[in-house]
Amino acid sequence: VQLQASGGGSVQAGGSLRLSCVASVHTFNKWTMGWFRQGPGKEREFVASISWRGSDTVYADSVKGRFTISRDNAKSTVYLQMNSLKPEDTAVYYCAARWFLDVTRLAKEYEYWGQGTEVTVSS
Repeated sequence: VQLQASGGGSVQAGGSLRLSCVASVHTFNKWTMGWFRQGPGKEREFVASISWRGSDTVYADSVKGRFTISRDNAKSTVYLQMNSLKPEDTAVYYCAARWFLDVTRLAKEYEYWGQGTEVTVSS
């Protein structure tokens, strides 16, 4: 499984970005997907996860109400819509895949990782 994340960039606080992650796999609809991020000098942290069905989602408290995770199984793509961005959202964002299991916040539970896309939010 290869994951290719894109959509990062530089925005001002209050702005929006949409990240995309395309998976090179025929059975994308059997993979639970997650987004994680790692800010400057920080450890990698969970952002959001969506189940393989698309029916279950979970968010970090820090992004709840501002970020939305979604998926398009026909395009083998998971999205992260980020609104009302804050400087503390500045990080490299990674997508990750977990085979046919429930959503989880735990990075160790994901089997495959993308290369990351950088998001910078200026005040």
